[in-house]
Amino acid sequence: MSNLDRKGGSWYAPLERPRTEKKKRRPKSTWLWIGLPVLVLLLIVGTSLAFAGTGSTSPGAMPSDWSDYLEDFYQSSQSDTLETSIERTVLEQPFTLPLAQPGEQELSLQELYAACADSIVGITAYPEDQDGYYWGTGVIADEAGLIVTNAHVIEGCASAEVTLYNNESYEALLVGADAVSDLALLKIDCSGLPAASFGDISSLSVGDPVAAIGNPLSEEFRSTLTNGIISAIDRGMDYNGHTMSLLQTNAAINQGNSGGALFNMYGQVVGITNMKMMSYFSSIEGIGFAIPSSTVKAVVDQLAENGEVRGRPSIGITVGAIPQEAVENYELPEGLYISAVAENSDAAAQGIREGDILLAIDGQSVSTTEEVAAIRDTKGVGDSMRFTIWRQGETFEVDVRLMDTNDIY
Repeated sequence: MSNLDRKGGSWYAPLERPRTEKKKRRPKSTWLWIGLPVLVLLLIVGTSLAFAGTGSTSPGAMPSDWSDYLEDFYQSSQSDTLETSIERTVLEQPFTLPLAQPGEQELSLQELYAACADSIVGITAYPEDQDGYYWGTGVIADEAGLIVTNAHVIEGCASAEVTLYNNESYEALLVGADAVSDLALLKIDCSGLPAASFGDISSLSVGDPVAAIGNPLSEEFRSTLTNGIISAIDRGMDYNGHTMSLLQTNAAINQGNSGGALFNMYGQVVGITNMKMMSYFSSIEGIGFAIPSSTVKAVVDQLAENGEVRGRPSIGITVGAIPQEAVENYELPEGLYISAVAENSDAAAQGIREGDILLAIDGQSVSTTEEVAAIRDTKGVGDSMRFTIWRQGETFEVDVRLMDTNDIY
């Protein structure tokens, strides 16, 4: 789980819109009579809660049991599967996503927009058994109707539509989706589309200028262009128990930009925008993220061939850093809290439990999810990792076999 979510930040999702008209507001006089009693009730409840609990008068008192504290802190589970009932399809022709080398002549923003805007589409995804819809963005990857977008745009949805630059709309079928990388591949029955060029990022550097094109907020803001620079490369971000290696940019990205394109100044897609830093407590501007084109190619090629990503090694546990205040208050060891263990994983078979603390892997101390991912990524399906586990004051070691993600979830 990402501490970002706990501390008030947010993984940005596609924009949700109601299908029905908004209800009319009540007259102010009605709200006055209703609001005053409610306000008094809230004050009473708030006062009661302030003095309830452990009996401590300290407003920042922590639970007496450290496991209660961490269980409350980490209330999410790892998400390796995508729930969607969008009709699936199998590609008739093989497809791989080509990555082009940077061009020789950089484009102006006006030239870039003129050349690339038509390759960006709007995606309307309809949740199953719910009113409303999700609004997001996609990128045309092939002139025969293949669309790349974020997996979270279609999460929990039963159908989706793709709207092209010329306002023509087509029903989308699902070729494949991958929750770990947050990528999905859609197919529409259309040909001769203006496909985007995806670029090789091996020479990309911090400070390079980039531009994003997407559909922020609503249909009224379709094909919005924003620009900035590459702020960081290989930025590790935690989400749902996974570490994603992302490009960071200060180009403005907002809800609805999900699945849009981050272009270099040669008009090549170097990333699929999927995340921004948000906070309910302070103003955060200019910290957005995109999935690198190298990751997009690796995942899209597998989705096109198999409908899923195969051969990805998975441990089957969700881990998160232990807050320093918890380490100090409860005298816990430095390590990672295991907040979830997948039932079908070898970790579960070897007796690892929720609430255990992971101290080391193969003798190497770990205190971040990035460190765990780095060790895991040096191994393959079937390889073993030796975990050093702390449980209720006792330390022991256990060997855990890596399994294919699709066999666990």
